[in-house]
Amino acid sequence: MQQTSWGPRVAAITGCAFFGLAMAVAAVMLVTDPPGRLLVGVAGLGLLFFAGFSLRARPKLAITPHGLLIRGWWRTMVLPRSAIKLIRITEFRRLARKVRLLEIDTVDDRLIVFSRWDLGTNPIDVLDALTDAGYAGRSQPPTATP
Repeated sequence: MQQTSWGPRVAAITGCAFFGLAMAVAAVMLVTDPPGRLLVGVAGLGLLFFAGFSLRARPKLAITPHGLLIRGWWRTMVLPRSAIKLIRITEFRRLARKVRLLEIDTVDDRLIVFSRWDLGTNPIDVLDALTDAGYAGRSQPPTATP
């Protein structure tokens, strides 16, 4: 059976939470200067909030009988097949490595972008699953030729 939901890996989220907690403890117990304490404390709390909201937003993308479920930090939406214009992979080089993003273009001109962190796997594998489910790779209706 093929995977039908994708989200950030729990181990990665746990790692962010661990380092956030370690930075917050270090800010209270180890750092002695006030500006350093503030910076380390804010960074630690930021990592903790990021980990909490990332865990809350799992799965980021899922195939459901009603359409594609897309979950964010604040809301969840379901895109039916009729609301999806195009699903594609964009690839570019960044800091000497290849970065791939899964982009979902909707008919109301919204662009939803997922990175490898968001999906927890290679975006190409997700595109393959979406193609198998009939969401991507559909042939467009032929245009009339005069």
